[in-house]
Amino acid sequence: MDGIWVSGFADEISNDFDVQLATVTRLGMKHISLRSADGKNVADYTPEEVVEKLLPRLKAAGVEVSSLGSPIGKINVDDEGAYQDQLGKLERLCKICKLLNCRYIRIFSFFVPEGQDPEQYRDTVIEKLKGYERVAAQYDVVLLHENEKDIYGDVADRCLTILREVASPHFRAIFDFANFVQCGEDTLRAWELLHGYVEYIHIKDAVAGNNENVVCGTGDGHIPELLKKAIREEGYKGFLTLEPHLVLFDALQSLEQKAATDVIKENKAKDGADGYRIQYEALRDILAQI
Repeated sequence: MDGIWVSGFADEISNDFDVQLATVTRLGMKHISLRSADGKNVADYTPEEVVEKLLPRLKAAGVEVSSLGSPIGKINVDDEGAYQDQLGKLERLCKICKLLNCRYIRIFSFFVPEGQDPEQYRDTVIEKLKGYERVAAQYDVVLLHENEKDIYGDVADRCLTILREVASPHFRAIFDFANFVQCGEDTLRAWELLHGYVEYIHIKDAVAGNNENVVCGTGDGHIPELLKKAIREEGYKGFLTLEPHLVLFDALQSLEQKAATDVIKENKAKDGADGYRIQYEALRDILAQI
């Protein structure tokens, strides 16, 4: 499909970067979202290590990087020390982006203390996100805000607030269907609010009743309907990035604030590679129908 590229978080396949690359190329994919390689998060790599350890393997496999799946912004909103540390990490990630010929870095909008009204942190969140944006602008990199659970921008209305207030071509939106479902949001309404800011889409689905992740198109994310609307009616061009969450994988617990078994109650494939294949084939079927 012209202008649509399928990518994915290949660390759901395996910690081993060579296994990740072998699996995606066997499926015919040409892109990955680089979150971790050889068990190490991309934010912990130096540019020199990327050149030495990752770039040659990417080139040999013929695979490009669609985005860096960074943990930037996945810190407590009132942790100033962590924020300052992440500003330095973000600058390093921007340099890595340039080395990998990649435009995008995934970020978040800070964990809010449990039981507190997120709105009381609005100004702090916006100010700190603008700090991230200033770093990205220096390198002509685009930050992609993901609507992650338990952060300030977990629901559509607060995502819209962020995007309007930061108001920059270097700060755009990821649309993650499953995360909205798991926050009790209607993805149809969320898309109507945010589609003008969406520059990247995560292919992950969930069931509203128990928040469990399921194969794309079988949950309550309205993925087939919204992809058809985005691509056919609104002219969306860009990446569709697989984030299957169909089996418990090594890095998952570091991504979830609560128990990983809350979202993956039982494995739906024999291993990470099989789960990745199942999600890829389900997305391919949806695109074929579109």
